[in-house]
Amino acid sequence: MEKSDLLRIAGKRIQQLREQKGLTQVDLAGKIQGEFDTTNVSRIESGRTNPTLYTLHRISEALEVSLSELLAI
Repeated sequence: MEKSDLLRIAGKRIQQLREQKGLTQVDLAGKIQGEFDTTNVSRIESGRTNPTLYTLHRISEALEVSLSELLAI
């Protein structure tokens, strides 16, 4: 699997979980621990950036799912 494919698939999974929780990108950015800009959420969901493991951890906490559930692709 290519890196770009993996980033796109992971981003879609984050988007899917966010939408299941009824959250907008703004809502999710506000729930993420520390400073996190809405444009970062957009870039991650579209697969345009490679988030760090720590960022993925923070997103999983904000979505109230485990990291393994977040990355269940």
